[in-house]
Amino acid sequence: MHVKTKMMAFGGLLLALCVLCMALGSVFETGTLFFLAAGSYFVGIVIREMGMKMGVAFYLAAVLLGVILAPNKFYVLTFAAMGFYITAVEGMWRLLAKGPGKVQRRGIFFGMKFVLFNLMYIPLVVFFQEILFSQKLSGGMATAVLIGGQILLWIYDNAYEYFQGHVWPGFRGRLFKIKD
Repeated sequence: MHVKTKMMAFGGLLLALCVLCMALGSVFETGTLFFLAAGSYFVGIVIREMGMKMGVAFYLAAVLLGVILAPNKFYVLTFAAMGFYITAVEGMWRLLAKGPGKVQRRGIFFGMKFVLFNLMYIPLVVFFQEILFSQKLSGGMATAVLIGGQILLWIYDNAYEYFQGHVWPGFRGRLFKIKD
């Protein structure tokens, strides 16, 4: 099979799995964040396998299909934020890789991810409390939600790095094995 055709078919399958994860988040309410995170990890797979342009196209297609097909549109917005975070993180890593030799890339990268997340998360919590929590939060509760978000970022980000570093290479080796 031609390489481009194989990669396009692979991208289509990942897109279907991505939308399925969004829909499953609505079906299994206790696993909503798990399924949305899993769906957003597919965006990272496409970026790493096919490049940034294809990854952005994949992300936009997933959000559009989610709006059309997913039963809960609020979960599509959550997926869109998670997918945007993954897309931006992958773009930042590629940008840092082009930089000069021996800089502290890990520290700078972590700082950039932290700032990106908080630029998305803090305005959401501050300005849309009534939508997210059905009431205005007290100062202590809002602080707890903001701190909880930082903990969830750490979990989500480490899970993504683990997935890309340990889980995906095993699947990749089986999927893209060349037959003699």
